[in-house]
Amino acid sequence: MGRMDVAESLWRDTKRPLWPLALVVPALPFAALLLAATTGWPWAWWLTPVFVLGLIPVVDVLIGDDRANPPEDAVPALQASPYYRWITYLFLPAQFAALVMACAVWIRGPGPAGAVGLVLTAGLVNGIAINTAHELGHKRENVERWLSKIALAPTGYGHFFVEHNRGHHVRVATPEDPASSRLGESFYRFWPRTVLGSLRSAWRLETSRHRLRGRTPWTVRNEILHAWAMTVAMFALLTAAFGPRVLPFLVLQAVVGFSVLEAVNYLEHYGLLRQRNAAGRYEKVDPRHSWNSDRLTTNVFLFQLQRHSDHHANPLRRYQTLRSFDASPQLPAGYATMLLLALVPPLWRRVMDHRVVAHYGGNVSLANTAPGYRPAHPAGRHI
Repeated sequence: MGRMDVAESLWRDTKRPLWPLALVVPALPFAALLLAATTGWPWAWWLTPVFVLGLIPVVDVLIGDDRANPPEDAVPALQASPYYRWITYLFLPAQFAALVMACAVWIRGPGPAGAVGLVLTAGLVNGIAINTAHELGHKRENVERWLSKIALAPTGYGHFFVEHNRGHHVRVATPEDPASSRLGESFYRFWPRTVLGSLRSAWRLETSRHRLRGRTPWTVRNEILHAWAMTVAMFALLTAAFGPRVLPFLVLQAVVGFSVLEAVNYLEHYGLLRQRNAAGRYEKVDPRHSWNSDRLTTNVFLFQLQRHSDHHANPLRRYQTLRSFDASPQLPAGYATMLLLALVPPLWRRVMDHRVVAHYGGNVSLANTAPGYRPAHPAGRHI
C-alpha cells in the first residue's frame, strides 16, 4: 500500500461533529420563546433573524474557509452512513414544532415589533428548510422524496420539487432558466420572474409527463398536486387549531420563506452562462457555472449547499461528500452575507459585477446579461 493509499484509508470527516449544528436554526424560535417569556420583551422574537443574518456572517469571517475534500475511497462509506441522513430527517420535526409554536404566539398577540420578528423567524426557518428539502428531494429513496415535499409544505412551494430537479438542473446558467439570475438584474426584478416562471415551468413539466403517458395531469399521481395538498391540509389543520386569525401569519411567513430560497437562487448563478457548442446546444454543466463559497460556518448550517458546482455535476451526491473545485468562481463571502447584499442592488453590483466580468476575461458577451445592461468598470467607466 502506497503512502497516499495509507493517508486516504486513515481519513476522517473532521466536520462530523459539526453537522448537527444545522439543527440550531429550527431550535432558535424556542430560545426566543424562552427569552420573551422571561423578559416580556417583544424584540425577543428577532433572535432568529439576528442570529441568521447578523451573527452567522460575523462567525463566517472569523472561522474562514474549509476547502478540504473527502478522498474518493471514503465517499462510498460516507454516502451510506445513516448518521448524515438522520440529521436532515430531524430538521423536519423541529421545523414543524417551531411553526406550531409560532402560530400559538401569533394568536396571543406579540405586539407589532414581535409580530414582524415572528413572521421573519418562521419565514427564515421554513425558508432554510427548503434547503433541507433540496437535499432530500434529489435522492432516489422514496422516503426522502416524500420528506422533501413535507418540508416544502409550510411555504406552499411544493412545485419546487418538480421544477428544481427537472427544470433548473437542465437549464441552469441559461437565459431560459427562471432560477438563474442575469448580470445587471436586481433581486427585485429577479423575484417576480423566478417565482412566476418557476411555477409555470413546474406545471408544464408535470403536465407533459402525464400527457406523454396518456393521462390527465389532474390525478393523484401529480407530484405538484401532492405537495400543494400537503400545504392546504397543514394550513387547514392550523386554522382549525388556532382560528382564522392565524391565516395572515401563515401566508406572510410563507412569502418570506420562499423569498429566502429565491434570494439564494439569485446569488448561486448570477451572470453565469453556458456557451453553445457547434451543434447549437448548450455545453455541459461544469464547475464554472455556479458561484461557490468555502466558508465553513455557512456550509455546515446549509448542508454544504455552497459547494454548488459539485451538486450540479452530481445531483445524487450527498452533502457530506460534496467537493470544492478550483475552477469554480468564488463568492467573496458566505450565503448569509451575500443574501443581505442582494437586498441592496447598488452594493450587490459593486461587489459582484466586476467579478462576473473578470470570470469571462473581460468579455461581457459571454455572460448571462440582462437586456440592455452594461456593467460599470470598478473605476466608474462602462465596459
